[in-house]
Amino acid sequence: MITGIVKAVCISEKKGTEKHNVNSVHLKPHHGIVGDAHAGDWHRQVSLLSYDKVKEFNEKGADVDHGAFGENLVVEGIDFKSLPVGSYFLAGTAKLKMTQIGKECHSHCAIFKRMGECIMPHEGVFAQVEQEGDISVGDELTVVLPEPDRPFTAAVVTLSDKGAKGERVDESGPAAKEMLEGAGYEVVECLILPDEPAALKTQLKRLADGRQVDLVVTSGGTGFSMRDQTPEATMAVADRNAPGIAEYIRYRSMEKTSRAMLSRGVSVIRGKTLIVNLPGSPKAVRESLEFILEPVEHGLEILRGTALECGRK
Repeated sequence: MITGIVKAVCISEKKGTEKHNVNSVHLKPHHGIVGDAHAGDWHRQVSLLSYDKVKEFNEKGADVDHGAFGENLVVEGIDFKSLPVGSYFLAGTAKLKMTQIGKECHSHCAIFKRMGECIMPHEGVFAQVEQEGDISVGDELTVVLPEPDRPFTAAVVTLSDKGAKGERVDESGPAAKEMLEGAGYEVVECLILPDEPAALKTQLKRLADGRQVDLVVTSGGTGFSMRDQTPEATMAVADRNAPGIAEYIRYRSMEKTSRAMLSRGVSVIRGKTLIVNLPGSPKAVRESLEFILEPVEHGLEILRGTALECGRK
């Protein structure tokens, strides 16, 4: 059993101000910490940081107080970044579910400018409140690791310049979400991005590395237009290629239209996350997912490490 001791409980009443230790807080589902400016119905309700990592950083001369990194809970004895997303944190009646590791630092804070680094982007984790309760300094925090047979998680990313501007209603993303949920997936995020490779690469890295999503499906940006850069952005973040999935989508789609050969979609692996490019139309999204969902599940089991022996006899 993994346990730690809460050393500080921090909040900030206004965004953009440093958090400070208040010794005890009340947590509510669909909200987070009552009184904290970053509370809300989203996946980053509560931030946690290891007391041991803060101590090591201060020994380098940082000299920062609890809350300076934007963390809510400072806990001794737990290396949060080593835990898988989906882990649970229990303290009294409060129950939190870990949703993300680290975050991108968009504007370097005063700590970074002074020290040349900041530990929160790679050591901190985020969680959402699953069960109401209080957490105070001195409480024991217990970690419960996720079940191996838990549902797979998925994220849907639609690439559309007009959709990102609000000039076109996205129908492909909701179609993918509906099919994935119907197949038993927990869809944790749905995004609409412009056809900008940099933005897509950033989000794919975050979804794979930070949120540790099992499956990411993208829709759009796979054609011949000069703005269609989804395959290139996807390949740029890949650790390994998994070409058979995209090839099978094209093969089966050719049964319906010969123009399917013009799709440039790819399928790759980053870490333990499978990323699959789908065409842009809602009809093609549904057809493509229908082709691949069943066999892809076994691939996800292999990536998770829960697959049974699959050798053919």
